[in-house]
Amino acid sequence: MNNVRPRLVMMTEEQIQQAHKNVLKVLAETGVRVDSPAILQMLELKLGLKSQDRIIKFPPEIVEDAIKSAPKKIDIYDRRGEHKLNLGEDRLRFGVGVTALFYQNPVDETLDIFKRKNFQDLVRLGSSLKHYDVISTVGIVRDVPEGTTDLYGSLEHIANTTKPLVLLVSDENKFPDVLQMFEMLHGDLGSKPFVIPYFNPVSPLVMNAGTVDKMKISIERGLPIIFSNYSMAGASTPLTPAGTLTLLMAELLAGLVISQTIKKGAPILLGMLPVYFDMRTVVNFYDPQSILISVACSEMMKYYGIPHCATSGSGTGWGMDLISADTYWMNTLALLLSSGHLAPFIGDSLTSKSISPTTFVHAHEIIDQALRIHNGFQLDDVNSALSEIAKVGPGGNFLNQPSTMKNYKNGYYVSSVYPHYSMEKWQEAGSPPARQVLREKTQDLMASAPIPDDHDEFIGRGEEFISKYGSH
Repeated sequence: MNNVRPRLVMMTEEQIQQAHKNVLKVLAETGVRVDSPAILQMLELKLGLKSQDRIIKFPPEIVEDAIKSAPKKIDIYDRRGEHKLNLGEDRLRFGVGVTALFYQNPVDETLDIFKRKNFQDLVRLGSSLKHYDVISTVGIVRDVPEGTTDLYGSLEHIANTTKPLVLLVSDENKFPDVLQMFEMLHGDLGSKPFVIPYFNPVSPLVMNAGTVDKMKISIERGLPIIFSNYSMAGASTPLTPAGTLTLLMAELLAGLVISQTIKKGAPILLGMLPVYFDMRTVVNFYDPQSILISVACSEMMKYYGIPHCATSGSGTGWGMDLISADTYWMNTLALLLSSGHLAPFIGDSLTSKSISPTTFVHAHEIIDQALRIHNGFQLDDVNSALSEIAKVGPGGNFLNQPSTMKNYKNGYYVSSVYPHYSMEKWQEAGSPPARQVLREKTQDLMASAPIPDDHDEFIGRGEEFISKYGSH
């Protein structure tokens, strides 16, 4: 089999090594601040280091040891125990979700506060679309009693899909309770992990207590974790791409050291969301160079042999519009052609404050097409069709040739959302704008999205857990 496949490569080996040297210099000479007394004490005792004003500096050999001890691949299962992903060895995989505060409905794209039913509907929709391999937390539920937001959201998360979950919790104090509820519903979470908690440090160079303490809780349960940072270039990181890459990489390797000090061999994905900050409008956004920084990060992770959590191209636009489509296409194609492993946050817009089911559906179309580019094509004697070309000759056609008859159903891309209308057929259909077709298709998909067989059982037991929790 002679498969030709496009690849995107940014940095030379020499440039990667120079970037690594810069990161080691930051960690050894500037250091990071660790705000958790317990984690700071653990680092000092286990690594033989001394901190000053909570700032700890990591010598290069400690960083290199952490890189060597981290697993090169991570096996992920669904909640029924079936192996689904081999992160670190497989191509880039995708997921939907973000901790949105507002829901943009697919009928007229108006905004409302994010509600429990929105969580249910979005999880089911994402689960029904084949290219979404994980379902991330899709919003912050705001129509439930105070203090139960994360519990009700996480209950809808686990009850409405069997796919692997990327877990975000808005109130760090509720994180152990969410895991306890999951264990009550499912049993052991660590033997065949399907839950991947997601954590962020605070740029620049702060390992906040909530993040590192939750890392310890997760690692001790045997869960793989995502440690990913978020920049606002020009505010929390340098404005230059190289400066942002250096600072964010230093934070990621500091998180790696902490994870491997908690438990040697703890599975971890590292990645960054390198956005820019517009000082005129006080808005953060993805720039084309954001994509380049993320590609550079994926190449650094390939150099280290550590699974990479990539950007998803989300957050831009005012819903599923031309602005969002531009960013999704740039990000999806660039990261598919590089070395990324997981892009878990598709679907949000309006600077990540809202989430839209139409974005789930259109971005899925983008992924479907981008995968056709990523997969390349076969260049061999059969697929080159030399005998057919000779047989048909000048002036003939290939309508009835074997290669056409064999491949016509899958030989080219056909959208599951947008019909291939001629001008006349489009006019006969009422000249619908593409956005209307997308909205109607999204509503149909939401109405038909399957529900797990054990949904009612999980919801009943989970609500009982939350009711007892609220009475304490």
